[in-house]
Amino acid sequence: MKEFQKVRRPCPVCGSRDESIVFVDEKINPEKLDSLAFSSRKIPENMYHRMVVCPECDLLYANPLPRKGEIFQGYQEADFESSEESHFAARTYARYLPEIIRHIPGTHGALDIGTGDGAFLEELLKHGMTGVVGIEPSRAPVKASRPEIKPLIRNRFFRPRDFRKNSMSLVSCFQTFEHLYDPEQMIRGVHAILREGGAFLAVSHNRKSLSARLMGLKSPIYDIEHLQLFSPRSIQYFFEKAGFVGVRVESLFNVYPLHYWIKLFPLPKGMKLFLMKFLKRVGIGYLPIPLPAGNMAIIGYKKHQ
Repeated sequence: MKEFQKVRRPCPVCGSRDESIVFVDEKINPEKLDSLAFSSRKIPENMYHRMVVCPECDLLYANPLPRKGEIFQGYQEADFESSEESHFAARTYARYLPEIIRHIPGTHGALDIGTGDGAFLEELLKHGMTGVVGIEPSRAPVKASRPEIKPLIRNRFFRPRDFRKNSMSLVSCFQTFEHLYDPEQMIRGVHAILREGGAFLAVSHNRKSLSARLMGLKSPIYDIEHLQLFSPRSIQYFFEKAGFVGVRVESLFNVYPLHYWIKLFPLPKGMKLFLMKFLKRVGIGYLPIPLPAGNMAIIGYKKHQ
């Protein structure tokens, strides 16, 4: 993969141009980037952009960052090899649906942004949602989706103009904010297409979680895909600035098979591959394990006028 062409930017959440707090300098080897570099739930490469902390809103963001066209191309061409994990994640996130459905204005109109192979679309349907749609820019996960789910997925980037204003009761977006070139444009678009009283359910990495602090730069959240990383403070600000009310941020326990947790743990790649293969062969690699993986769930509602 060729070396990225970089551009500078202000904080993508609050607009501050104060980049005096440098969190980490760039660590990227273009020769080691392959077709999985922009895929989800891969083995971490331990490469990242130069990251700075915004003193105004507490966002950690890449500055400079790759040009938009290079980012788009990377996601469109990314491979996909995590269908099992995506279904585990979808079941975890679906635990919030009964509560949300009690509060939203109806069960028609649900959009999942960054839907991957559509695993969460299946959960939406199970919980009685209709008019379900998924948006996914990468071709490979759409190709890997189940036959009954594939027609619900649009293989493109999210564009608010593709949806009528006030048309959705629920929008979901999981571990996607970190990847966006312009996260504020996206969240304002979500707010516009939601009905009054509609909900936005999201999951994001928490850069100040215990696991992130213990693992430091070896944490998988520091990754070439991630253009910004949120803390509870910055994600709350992000939602409220976009007009959401009743915003709730809480830590999330993820449930994944043991072999996936090994994939994320900071071990030499050869050792990881050996352990993953061995654990799968003896059977315990598929054992579901709940752990606080450093993620946070965020729920916000569009205010009634």
